Amino acid sequence: MATVSEWIEGARPRTLPNAIAPVVAGIGATIALDAFSWGRSLLALLVSLSLIIGVNFANDYSDGIRGTDENRVGPLRLVGSGAANPKSVLRAALISLGLAGVLGLTLVALSGFWWLLAMGALCILGAWFYTGGKKPYGYYGLGEIAVFVFFGLAGVLGTVYVQAGRVSWDALGCAVAVGSFSMAVLVANNLRDIPTDIESGKHTLATRMGDAGTRRMYLTLLAVPYLLTVVMGLWHPLVFISFLTAPLLAKPVKAVGGGGKGRELIPALRDTGLAMLTWAILTAVALAI
Repeated sequence: MATVSEWIEGARPRTLPNAIAPVVAGIGATIALDAFSWGRSLLALLVSLSLIIGVNFANDYSDGIRGTDENRVGPLRLVGSGAANPKSVLRAALISLGLAGVLGLTLVALSGFWWLLAMGALCILGAWFYTGGKKPYGYYGLGEIAVFVFFGLAGVLGTVYVQAGRVSWDALGCAVAVGSFSMAVLVANNLRDIPTDIESGKHTLATRMGDAGTRRMYLTLLAVPYLLTVVMGLWHPLVFISFLTAPLLAKPVKAVGGGGKGRELIPALRDTGLAMLTWAILTAVALAI
C-alpha cells in the first residue's frame, strides 16, 4: 500500500504550475477588463488543479497497466513501481476528474454560459484519453498540442470568459504564452523519456522528432512568451517586468541545449514550471495595475 508521501509524489506536484499559471494570467487579464470575481476565480483554479491531478493519476494508471513505466528514469509512478494497486490509482483519477466536473458545472451555472459545459466535457475527455483507451492520443505525438489547448487557451481564456463574458487581446497573448510554457514542460519530460518510450512503443512527439529536434523545439517554445511580452509591453509597459523571469530558465536551457540526458533533465521540468508560474504572476500584476 502506498504511503501518503508516495500518493503526493504520484499526484506530480511539479506539474501544478501548469494548472495555476493559466488561471493567474487569466485573472490579470480579467482585472484589466474590470470584471474580476473572487468566487469565480477560485472555482476556476480548483477546476484546473482537479483536472491536472486527475490527468496525472489517469496517466499513472494507464501507463502502468501497459508497462510503459516499468523502466522510468523520472520520479515515482504508483502503478509502475508497484507502490499502489492499479484500481486505487484509477479510483483517485476518477474522483479528481469527477470533482473537476462538479466544480466546473458550478462555475458554468454561476456564469450562465451553458455552452461552456461542452468545453468542460472536452477537457475531462482529453484528460482521460491522453494515455487512456485503446488509442491514446498521447501515444501518437499529440500530447503537446493538447497541453497547449487545455492548459493554455482553455485555461486562460476560460478564466476570463466566465467572469467578463468576453476575452481580450491581452488574454489571448497570455493564453499563447502560458500554453507555450506548458508545452515546453512536457517537451522536457518527453525528451528525458525518449529511450524508454521508444522501447515501450510510446510514440510521443519527441520520439518522432528525435533528440536534436526536440531540444530545438524546447528552446523555441521558451522564446514565444518573451516575444509576446515585447508585444504586450508596447501597450502595457509594466508587462516588461516579466523579463525578470528569464534567469530562472538559465539552468534548464543549459541542461536541454547542452545535451543533458536522463536524470540531468529532471530539474528542467521544475525550473520551467517555476518560470511559467512566475511569468504569469508578474504579467497578471502588470495587467491589473
